[in-house]
Amino acid sequence: MSETTPASAAVEAAGEPFRYSAALAAEIESRWQDVWEKEGTFNAPNPAGALADPTAGDVTAKPHSFIMDMFPYPSGAGLHVGHPLGYIATDVYARYQRMTGHNVLHTLGYDAFGLPAEQYAVQTGTHPRVSTEANIANMRQQLRRLGLGHDSRRSISTIDPEYYRWTQWIFLQIFNSWYDADAAKARPIAELVAQFEDGSREVPGGRAWSELSGAERDDILGEYRLAYAKEVPVNWCPGLGTVLANEEVTADGRSERGNFPVFKSNLRQWMMRITAYSDRLIKDLDLLDWPEAIKLQQRNWIGRSEGARVDFAVDGDAITVFTTRPDTLFGATYMVLAPEHGLVDSIVPAAWPEGIREDWTGGAATPAEAVAAYRAESAAKSDVERQVDAKIKTGVFTGAYAVNPVSGEDVPVFIADYVLMGYGTGAIMAVPAHDHRDFAFARAFGLPMRCVVEPTDGRTENPAEWDDAFDTYDSVIVNSAHDGLALNGLSVVEAKAAVTSWLAEQGIGEGTVNYRLRDWLFSRQRYWGEPFPIVYDEDGVMHALPESMLPVEVPEVDDYSPHTYDPFDSTSSPKTPLSRNEDWVTVELDLGDGVKTYRRETNTMPNWAGSCWYELRYVDPVNGERAVDPANEQYWLGATAEKPAGGADLYVGGAEHAVLHLLYARFWHKVLHDLGHVSSVEPFHKLFNQGMITADVYRDERGFPVPAAEVEERDGKYFWQGEPVKREAGKMGKSLKNAVAPDEIADEYGADTLRLYEMSMGPLDVSRPWDTRAVVGSYRFLQRLWRNIVSEDTGELVVTDEPADEATLRALHKAIDGIRGDMANLRFNTAVAKAIELNNFLVKRGSTPRAVAEQIVLLVAPLAPHIAEELWRRLGHNGSLAYADYPVADPAYVVDETVTCVVQIKGKVKARLEVAPSISDAELETLALAAPAVVAAIGDAPVRKVIARAPKLVNIVTG
Repeated sequence: MSETTPASAAVEAAGEPFRYSAALAAEIESRWQDVWEKEGTFNAPNPAGALADPTAGDVTAKPHSFIMDMFPYPSGAGLHVGHPLGYIATDVYARYQRMTGHNVLHTLGYDAFGLPAEQYAVQTGTHPRVSTEANIANMRQQLRRLGLGHDSRRSISTIDPEYYRWTQWIFLQIFNSWYDADAAKARPIAELVAQFEDGSREVPGGRAWSELSGAERDDILGEYRLAYAKEVPVNWCPGLGTVLANEEVTADGRSERGNFPVFKSNLRQWMMRITAYSDRLIKDLDLLDWPEAIKLQQRNWIGRSEGARVDFAVDGDAITVFTTRPDTLFGATYMVLAPEHGLVDSIVPAAWPEGIREDWTGGAATPAEAVAAYRAESAAKSDVERQVDAKIKTGVFTGAYAVNPVSGEDVPVFIADYVLMGYGTGAIMAVPAHDHRDFAFARAFGLPMRCVVEPTDGRTENPAEWDDAFDTYDSVIVNSAHDGLALNGLSVVEAKAAVTSWLAEQGIGEGTVNYRLRDWLFSRQRYWGEPFPIVYDEDGVMHALPESMLPVEVPEVDDYSPHTYDPFDSTSSPKTPLSRNEDWVTVELDLGDGVKTYRRETNTMPNWAGSCWYELRYVDPVNGERAVDPANEQYWLGATAEKPAGGADLYVGGAEHAVLHLLYARFWHKVLHDLGHVSSVEPFHKLFNQGMITADVYRDERGFPVPAAEVEERDGKYFWQGEPVKREAGKMGKSLKNAVAPDEIADEYGADTLRLYEMSMGPLDVSRPWDTRAVVGSYRFLQRLWRNIVSEDTGELVVTDEPADEATLRALHKAIDGIRGDMANLRFNTAVAKAIELNNFLVKRGSTPRAVAEQIVLLVAPLAPHIAEELWRRLGHNGSLAYADYPVADPAYVVDETVTCVVQIKGKVKARLEVAPSISDAELETLALAAPAVVAAIGDAPVRKVIARAPKLVNIVTG
């Protein structure tokens, strides 16, 4: 490439070949993108393996920076300008890090399994792989046009068999592990089996391990494995024919996709025992540089609470509850079970007890009928609906009574949908005088209330007269004594300790910790997902496939859709697409004891699976021997003094992933750490949540969105096809018909303009509205930058070889100092503002010294890399500036020549002095007292005191 590569014929044909126009920008950008790709400009060398570079020297001696974006899903709709906000930001930061001497790992992969591609396949017959790979190709092209400096060798896709081979391998590590609470870590399941075999650990049930059948051993190990299959309450959607995760169910109990009813149903599913890691997932948040709001959301989601487990006897069995307020046990006047609770059927009597209230029965002839009807009703509600604190509570009496363990009283047992199996034990002791929901339920069903915590707000002790429950920790216990257990007069804290100790002595309870977090539902009845590497023998015993048989590839099927049912058929059960390929399902394998016939697992993993570990594969993407080489993992992710738990140096993405993705990824990483596969404890050290780009939405009189680009504004009102429409703020997206494609902006102004505009719109972590009309401001800045260095008439350099004067040097170095700080702290909007200010200074100056021109090009390079590369080359430099040293400010020019000192007399400003920043307090006092305005203001009054605070303030006290 010559020093002044001529513009393309298309640019020359435009009539202004040397003016920075959209055509010239397109030519420059395409050419430099080709150079970067051909030369592997952004390839980051590894310490070991195939991506090691012998010419790079010892990379471990060089500081590194691992920068990640959250996995995108390759949608068929392509990108709109809101999507690249985070990608551009991480690219700017990555380029800055390279220019400050770091070995930078920055790439982008695709989270490509999931429901959208499967539904498209159902509708069109197009194989999900075909449509997904086409979407990936389109997205890659759009992102390439933005000039993102990715190491393309490291880009991965979750649908690549060589990637999901290792997803399946990690699943097997989890499946073949158990959590040793004593060691507080995961250990291989083989060690647990060895303990059962040698008798060092008692086998549940008391029999010898050798006496158990394969199925019996399988059942026991399933109670320990970190990945296990079990019948559990799930969100079953007959209309989609699949089980849904909680996040896939709307607040009104319908599927997010398709708007079908969702029911609670007990089905056999794969689960991940993430609950074993609850305490570590909370504790290790303190080691991470994450927004406090995100940490709080994770802590709340895990929901750690201390309390007591209490057994209430019922019909020869016991209902176990978890309560954080065992001090109120004497106030428990009834119990409530979740409708799905396993004890409900066994405690329901054949007939109603005599004399019960009619409204307790739900109008049913028998308790069994009442329970069945209420279960059907509650199954149609989502967990969110069931937890809404509505004034009207619903429920039904089971016909059974339990015994309050501290008072010996019989208390009726109800089922009600405000109690969930997902929290505690799925059963509560109801203390209506001191719990708001219990109070509402007791009012609705005429149940007794007993005050056991002395009111301190002027109430009487008769809860029947209250408007609501009295709930406090700051009081003493009353009405709580029976058979040697007396809590009266104790504080809440003292009473909790006393009753917990008493329960343990009686063998009917103990102090315990409970969590809101539930084990992770890890299976879907879908086609387009990772198959499980599990097979079943003729006895139904599950077997993990050996590593040599991985990957288990997604098979071909005739029909991609799961078997669907009447949307309201809550009694139906899943039939998976994979089960239709019998040749794949039934397989003959030799798993070490001869060839036998097995049946494969026909559920698939959820789309979360592939995104749980992709940071590790970025580190070592072409390793065929292991998921990641320890040397590479240690280099890029290992713990340091700055990041004590290790992990990627920067992870940028939306706050909507605050809990689920981040929690799941942390869990997988910790298991791999426990098993010795990775050195780091956490996957992501620093997390940054970028804001969202919003856009105006226009709706017609029906409330339907209309194309925003076709709306006209007249006299402050908006019209589409002559009809009035309403404007509102909203997200940008295809469904709202307000999406703006990045290609459109790049066509009109160039990709560098788009990058610069998105970075200048506001702080990166704040949402901001898109305004296409404002893009031109960024375009004009780049045009002015170009004119300061290149003649629009001849294409020749217009920089001078004269040295910069002091004013120019001060403007330059102040800009350098400010922009470096902004770049390091992701304040790109203020970095852009400082660059514009410096460039405007040069415009007013009339000429640009070469040394200053080179510095401003380097300053702007991370933000607008294409024009910077072109100007750098035209300034006479060979090679890319991607690894050029980022400018460093000279402190001598950063400090102002003078600062303004305010002189006050009795608190009122009397003079302003221009003084040197280095002036001493004594010198400043002398100058202030000699200033004519100060002398006149003091007059004949004596000066009692002078307080000098160099260099900005002098306060004089007179009189």
